[in-house]
Amino acid sequence: MIVLLKKLRLSGVLNTLELRTRQAVEDNLAHADFLFRLLLDEVERRDAAQLEQRVRRASFEHQKTFEDFDFAFNPKIPKAKVTDLATCVFVARKENALLIGHAGVGKSHIAQAIGHRACRAGHTVLYVEASDMLKQLRAARADGSYDRRLLRFTTPSLLIIDDLGLRPLVGEEPVDLYEIIRQRYERGATLITTNRAAEEIPALFGDPLLASAAMDRLLHNAHVLEFEGDSFRNPPPNRRRPPAPKSTKESS
Repeated sequence: MIVLLKKLRLSGVLNTLELRTRQAVEDNLAHADFLFRLLLDEVERRDAAQLEQRVRRASFEHQKTFEDFDFAFNPKIPKAKVTDLATCVFVARKENALLIGHAGVGKSHIAQAIGHRACRAGHTVLYVEASDMLKQLRAARADGSYDRRLLRFTTPSLLIIDDLGLRPLVGEEPVDLYEIIRQRYERGATLITTNRAAEEIPALFGDPLLASAAMDRLLHNAHVLEFEGDSFRNPPPNRRRPPAPKSTKESS
């Protein structure tokens, strides 16, 4: 039995075989019902393993989800539009999304939460900070692996570029960013977070023609969400949570 299951690459069945066999006897299950439940266990195990692999390959900075995001903290955050993105329909349609707002309002959290939803929906995802992505491409130019490295950013179903525009683009970086936008246009979804206003992004490219070509593709059928409100990390004094009370043992 074990040899046959391994040869068929069904060794995971062994994890629940004893339990399902006992259940079949106790509940007098038909052979077809027993087989169905056993194979369903294997399907669920494989789905879970594939999801874990997709999440690992996405390289998220943190395990952020919508369940641990406080929408009430900043009521001006466009929750309805965020929820629409969370359905990942835009990923299937190969559309783009821009999350715009100053530091600390939750853009990176939302972006990674959307990425997790996309992984659960079966999409391939890659999360990368803009500065790290451009650094990798700069190094790839130097060692002759540019085309191969570029594929890392152009092939996922969803590419999340976090914190674009924290610093000016230098050298070949505007061209690298344009090339990623160009190659992903209508072939994959791209989600970008930035502290800069939408009208400030073209200036990052330095060249008006390059900026026009990039923005034309980036904004075509794009979802542009503006985040406003206080910083989660550094809220104003009147919105800071009081420190947890010390225990009796600590105060004594």
